[in-house]
Amino acid sequence: MAVVAGGVAPTRKRWRYLLEDRRVLGPVLIAPAVLFVVVVVGVPLGWAVYLSLTNAIGGSLSGKFVGFHNFKAAWHDHNFRNALENTLIITFAAQAIVIVGASILSHALVRDFRGKWFVRLLVMLPWAAPVSLVTIGWLWIFDSLFSIVNWTLKQMHLLGVVCGAFGIDGCGPSNPPQWLGNDKLAMFAIIVVQAWRILPFAVVIFIAGLASIPTEVDDAAKIDGASGLRKLFYVTLPLQLPIALVAVLFGIVFTAADFAVVFVLTHGGPFNSTQVLTTWAYQIGIESGSLGEGAAISLFLFPLLAAVTVLMLFFAKRAQVS
Repeated sequence: MAVVAGGVAPTRKRWRYLLEDRRVLGPVLIAPAVLFVVVVVGVPLGWAVYLSLTNAIGGSLSGKFVGFHNFKAAWHDHNFRNALENTLIITFAAQAIVIVGASILSHALVRDFRGKWFVRLLVMLPWAAPVSLVTIGWLWIFDSLFSIVNWTLKQMHLLGVVCGAFGIDGCGPSNPPQWLGNDKLAMFAIIVVQAWRILPFAVVIFIAGLASIPTEVDDAAKIDGASGLRKLFYVTLPLQLPIALVAVLFGIVFTAADFAVVFVLTHGGPFNSTQVLTTWAYQIGIESGSLGEGAAISLFLFPLLAAVTVLMLFFAKRAQVS
């Protein structure tokens, strides 16, 4: 027994020292995260690549190998090109609104005022609520009969201005704009909802950026006479640029890969004018039963988001400040 006990003790000690070694402890700690990513992301991505190279249809997860035929067919489809264009327009237009709104809100929310916690709660609600649930709320806001937007514009006598801005003829108090029935208005509505949904995340990122700016910088700016817009453009924004690029990066990924907003609001209509890559891939792959072509359409997002990620990380590195 002494020999056994003496043999067990060094073994336990050896394992304890082994786990304390950084070369062993690091991989052990990161292994669960890597396994999670492989199972949740890697396996579906690999299966999508396989399906995109076959003529698989609904009800079957296999098919005959067709090479890049699905990609070529999708690229020559007018509806696919329209979905790709809409994806880019919605993504970058929404991010422009988000950056402006987050910059204004973050500067307002770092100040002390009565009810600050409640305002912060209201700002964070769109991010905390389920996407499909809040989009149904926007569906009622843009409803053709009960639209609160049309009622507000009517009370402010701005219906004619809005109709003229979007080039809609015959629009007025007796014939209010159909926000989800007109292609231009529907695109604008989707952009607004996407920006509203991403705004809370960007505000949190911007507030963190403002908190990271040393107080000595603000004091030096005040001594030099910088105030208001000059301080914003020459001091605050340059120091916030790296973390703002992070917010833009995540906003682009969240918006371009989103499915629920367009599906709930317009289902790609009217007449496929608001289709994006995610909804068009769903319509072709699931509703039409062409799994191979639907997988190929969805994979067009991968190089787009990968390229955006590489570019944004490159510019974030170039924009680093000390």
